[in-house]
Amino acid sequence: MAKTDTLHIRVEPSVKQRAEQTLNDLGLSITEAINVFLNQVILNDGIPFEIRKPRYNKETIQAMEDVKDEKNLSKTFDRVDEMFEELDK
Repeated sequence: MAKTDTLHIRVEPSVKQRAEQTLNDLGLSITEAINVFLNQVILNDGIPFEIRKPRYNKETIQAMEDVKDEKNLSKTFDRVDEMFEELDK
């Protein structure tokens, strides 16, 4: 069957770029991936995956990224009582 309909969608440029990189690694174009998705919607009679709230909020994700990138590392303590004193401030 010939493809005759066109979809026009708006996405954040960084999301598109990251998705393209991942899909290229899988040997797919964005068009092919969208066709796979739409066919799965039909086969599943709905979204073909679970949609849930993110596990972590933005602040927690940023803190994890900071630690991973060694930015804004948390203060370390030699003794537990020093840590609790700092927390009470």
